[in-house]
Amino acid sequence: MANSISRQHEYQSKLNFKETHIAIKSCKDYFEKSLSESLNLLKVSAPIILKGGMGLNDNLNGVERTVSFDAIDLNKEKIEIVQSLAKWKRIALSEYGFKIGEGLYTDMHAIRRDESLDSLHSLYVDQWDWEKVISLEKRNISTLKEEVQKIYNVLRKTEKHVHQLYPELKPMLPEKIFFIRSDELEYLYPDKDPKEREDIIAKKYGAVFIMQIGGPMPSGKSHDKRSPDYDDWTLNGDIILWYPLLNRALELSSMGIRVDRKALLKQLRISKDEHRKTLDYHQAILNGNLPHTIGGGIGQSRLCMFLLKKAHIGEVQASVWNEATIKECKKRNIPLL
Repeated sequence: MANSISRQHEYQSKLNFKETHIAIKSCKDYFEKSLSESLNLLKVSAPIILKGGMGLNDNLNGVERTVSFDAIDLNKEKIEIVQSLAKWKRIALSEYGFKIGEGLYTDMHAIRRDESLDSLHSLYVDQWDWEKVISLEKRNISTLKEEVQKIYNVLRKTEKHVHQLYPELKPMLPEKIFFIRSDELEYLYPDKDPKEREDIIAKKYGAVFIMQIGGPMPSGKSHDKRSPDYDDWTLNGDIILWYPLLNRALELSSMGIRVDRKALLKQLRISKDEHRKTLDYHQAILNGNLPHTIGGGIGQSRLCMFLLKKAHIGEVQASVWNEATIKECKKRNIPLL
């Protein structure tokens, strides 16, 4: 059990069971509508399963095992439960004929079997996955920052909305989000590991966007691992909020401008994954058959947890927990759904 849970000696949820569920729906509905309007996104239906072997499923950090099975009526082909829809969305934008400046979003539900469980991590993942077509000229840091700012503004509006409904849930987000590169953060705190740096910078500014994640920094290490074939490591980042209730940083969103041919080849070489070049998705990028896009995922349960002042993600989503978690949450008066 994470230390963040054990510190909640006097924890008392500000909302009861029924209030929590009403608030979750209100929070999600308001955020989703505002996000769609701000980023010009159309909601679409998305798969929870994909055919294996096509390079479509998200490899995340490259080590997580997918949940898979064979299907009798598909000649026992390998079918995988999605880990995210980072690659599927880009293909969908192309196939559905979306134009520059238009995008889509969807409810993404995933199972991540290798997740280490704590107050912020569950085997079950729910997020808004979004993707938008951009021009070649828009593949730059300015575009990335503009989209981050739009998302952050939606987040602050949603926080105010929740406060109006439940006055006891006080707003705590700063007016502006702070931008910093991962190598700058390493330079400031060279004796800290990446998660410690996130805690320090998030506590200092309240809300930060850490840019350029995945590639090696001057130390030779990366701030965090990223799959080499969806985000351009020089044009991506994470939205991270400071969460006083748990006294730690909370990553709300990972997002970025997607790889073009040059970035894909470079990142596959760095990660020693050049064998992926033969996969259908990668061939589509290398042959210039997919649009330039920006996109990401925004955690639904984490958003609700943050705005509703919950001590554990299991208070806003139903999942499966080990006995140690169940026992510790009961001891600390944390009601898991």
